[in-house]
Order: sequence, then structure tokens, then C-alpha cells
Amino acid sequence: MKPRKILLMGLRRSGKSSIQKVVFHKLPPNETLFLESTSKLTKDHISSFIDFSVWDFPGQVDVFDTAFDFESIFNQVGALVFVIDAQDDYLEALSRLYITISRAVAINPQIFIEVFIHKVDGLSDDFKIDTQRDIQQRTQDELSDAGLENVSLSFHLTSIFDHSIFEAFSRVIQKLIPQLPALENLLNIFCSNSLVEKAFLFDVYSKIYVATDSSPVDVQSYEICSDVIDVILDFGSIYGTSNSSKPTDDSEAIAQRYPIDEASSVIRLSTGLVLFLREVNQFLALVCIIRAENFEKSGLVEYNVQCFQKAVQKIFQL
Repeated sequence: MKPRKILLMGLRRSGKSSIQKVVFHKLPPNETLFLESTSKLTKDHISSFIDFSVWDFPGQVDVFDTAFDFESIFNQVGALVFVIDAQDDYLEALSRLYITISRAVAINPQIFIEVFIHKVDGLSDDFKIDTQRDIQQRTQDELSDAGLENVSLSFHLTSIFDHSIFEAFSRVIQKLIPQLPALENLLNIFCSNSLVEKAFLFDVYSKIYVATDSSPVDVQSYEICSDVIDVILDFGSIYGTSNSSKPTDDSEAIAQRYPIDEASSVIRLSTGLVLFLREVNQFLALVCIIRAENFEKSGLVEYNVQCFQKAVQKIFQL
């Protein structure tokens, strides 16, 4: 399977590099304040349950300049993530967005365009909604006037200081996974047979969820399941078998340093809910929310997890 390519684009200081470092390299958000502005194209290969690469384009560089072979670049792109600083005047960013979309779609009509309305942590809820509505309306009006109504275009409110950036990137990655319908169907069957309230299939090291069941995603449910991943990684970093003394950002090396083979966790909350985690393979973990009374027959849940694990392995082998 060929690696999938994601382009990160936007004006200077919009937050592209910070997003990349926080999501894929576990950099604490506060430390992104010390990142230097990107001066050249950076390519970051991510080895995970699927291979994909993230290309970060400097804001001051025109990707459609003749110096770039933009046709070959966009021909192999699965998704284009355009980052807009919501705390800044975004009219120039919208102009760049429109030009980028029109040219990218002309080269690759199948490309997914994802607009991250970023740095919304300092905005009120009403202002967030108004900003998203304004950006969305302006963009769609421009594309409609140009006859580009059928562009696959999505908008996300994001911040590196909460789980919204992981939620947004989860949505992006899911569109690049051809096995997604099969995974969602498996999760629906698992939830139905195990009396599970909500289930997520996580990529452990980025905390992106690969798939979830068909019930609506509640932000609090996603956050608490995501936090369980951090707990497991923290324990793994302390008690896991270390195979390498050299620090690295590569996810395969992280997996070797912090092994979670056959990892399992059961956390009982005072709210009467149980958080259940079970490792599926080297990169994926199933995290569920179950009512305590439905977890009394934990053996049934364990058996269904084993069936789910085997089915996921078969899907990715195919």
C-alpha cells in the first residue's frame, strides 16, 4: 500500500508546525511557543497502522511557484489541511485558500480539503461559531461562483491546548482509510453484543481515533477515552522493557521503547461507568465506555474483544 500524503498549508504563524509537533511527536503544547517559523518544506513520514506522510509548507512559499512541480505533488495527495488563524484577520488566508483549492482540485479532483480554523482556545463559544460560519460562507460563495460546488470541503474548530486538534485530525485520517466502513461495522457489532455504550479504535501514539461506532461522538467521551491512552503510555514508559536508549520521534521506535503488548486496563469511575482498554496490535487499541452493571459479565466482553481483534487483523491483511 502506497503511503498517503497530507499537505499542511496556510499563512505564516498560523500554527501548522505546532499542530504537527503536538499530534505526531507528543510535544507539550506550551513548548510550541519556542518553535521557529518553518523556513523550508518539511516531510514527516509517520509509521503507524497505515503509512502516511505529512508535508508542512512554509507560509511564505507559494506552492504553485514554477520552482515546485506542483502537479506531481498534488497528484499523490490524499488530503490538504489548510490552517487559518482565527485570532488574526483571515481575509488574506481566505484568498490563499480559494486559490489553493481551485488549483489543487484541477489537478486532483479526489483530494479532500480540510480547513482548520485554528487557535480558537482564546475565543468565546459565540465568537467561534460566528467565525466558522463567516469563513465557511465566504469560501463556499467563492467556490460556487467559480463552479466548484462539488469540492470535498470540511471545516474544523481546533486548538492544540485541548482535544479538538486530535478530533479534527481523526476525521482527516479516517477519510484516507479504505477499510473504514468495515471497521465501523465491526465496532457496531461489538458494541451491540457487549452492551458497550461507546467504542473507539485508537492509534495509540498519536491519539487519533481510526474508527468509532455509529453512535454520535460526544466530546467528553472522546476526551476521557483519549486520556486512558496517556495513562497506559505513562505506565509503559516507566515499567516497559526499554530496547533503545536514544530518543526518537519515530512511532515504531516509540513502540519498541514503550511496549504495550497485550496491554489491558479497566478503570471504574464514580459515575457508574467503566473505561476498558485492550491492545489490538502494535499500533491500535480498543477503548470502550461500559456501564458497570453491563461489565459484570466481563468474560463475555473479553471474548468479543478477541473476536474483534482477529477480525481487524484480517481486514488489514486483505
